[in-house]
Amino acid sequence: MTRQHLILTLGVVSVSFAAIFIRLAEAPALVIATYRLCLASLFVGPAAWIHSKQELRCLAKNNLIPTLVSGAFLAVHFALWIASLSYTTVASSVVLVTINPVFVALASYFLFHEKLSKQTILGIGVCLVGAILISYGDWRLGPRPLFGDLLALLGALTIAGYFLIGRKLRQTTGLLSYACLVYSSAALILLASTLASGYRLFGYSTATYVMFGLLALVPQLLGHLSLNWSLRFVSATLVTTAVLGEPVGATALAFAILGETPTISQIGGGILVLVGIFVAFRKSKPQMGQR
Repeated sequence: MTRQHLILTLGVVSVSFAAIFIRLAEAPALVIATYRLCLASLFVGPAAWIHSKQELRCLAKNNLIPTLVSGAFLAVHFALWIASLSYTTVASSVVLVTINPVFVALASYFLFHEKLSKQTILGIGVCLVGAILISYGDWRLGPRPLFGDLLALLGALTIAGYFLIGRKLRQTTGLLSYACLVYSSAALILLASTLASGYRLFGYSTATYVMFGLLALVPQLLGHLSLNWSLRFVSATLVTTAVLGEPVGATALAFAILGETPTISQIGGGILVLVGIFVAFRKSKPQMGQR
C-alpha cells in the first residue's frame, strides 16, 4: 500500500469515529458542537495566519458575507446532526447525513441550471429508496428514532448549503484560509447559541472533555485534512469510494464500542444509499463530509 493510500485510509477511519466520540460525550448537542468547532478553530487559526496570512486577509475583505453564511450553514449542520445521535442509531444517522451530495446535485440543478445525467438521476433515486427504507424501519420502532432521522436529513441539507458556497469560494481560496474563517464563524455562532440557550460550558466530566478534544483533533482535523490532501494525489473516483466507507466504519465501531446492532432495514437501506451515491457521483470530484 502506498503512502497516498495509507493517508486516504487514515482519513476515512478518522471521520468514522465522530459519531462514537459524540455518543461518549455526556453533554448537550449544542455544547458538543461548540467545543468541536472552537477547538478546531484554535488549531487551524494560527496555522492559517502563519502560512496564508495574505490570502486570509483577502478572503475576509472580499468574501466576508458568503464566508459567514457558509459558517452559519456549518454551525446548523453540526447542531442538527449531533442532536440526531441522541434520538436514532449511529447507523441511521451517519448513513442519512451522507446523502448530502444528493441535495447538492438537486440544488445545483434548480438554482444554477446544471444538468443531471441519467446516471446521477438513477443514483439519486436509489438513495431516496434507501432513505425511505431506513426511515420506515425506524418508524416501526417509534417516533423518537424517526425524529432523529429527520434531524440527520436536515443536517445533510445544511451541509449541502455549506458545500454550495464553498465550491465557489474554494476556486480562488486555499483550504487552510477558507477553513480558518468558516470554522471560526461557525464556532462563534455555536458559542452564542449555547450561551443564549442557557447551557453551561464547564463542569462536565474529564472523559467528556477528552471526547471534545478527540472530536476536534481526529475527525475534524486529521480526518478531513487527510481526505482533502488525498484529492491531489489519487483519483476522485477512489476518494469517492473510500469516503463511502465512513458509514460502514461508524456502524462497525458503534457495534463494537456502543453495542448497537443495526436492524435489517438499516443495513438494507444503508447499502442502497451508499450504492446510489457511488452510482450518481463516481465520476465527480467529491465533497468531503463534515462529520
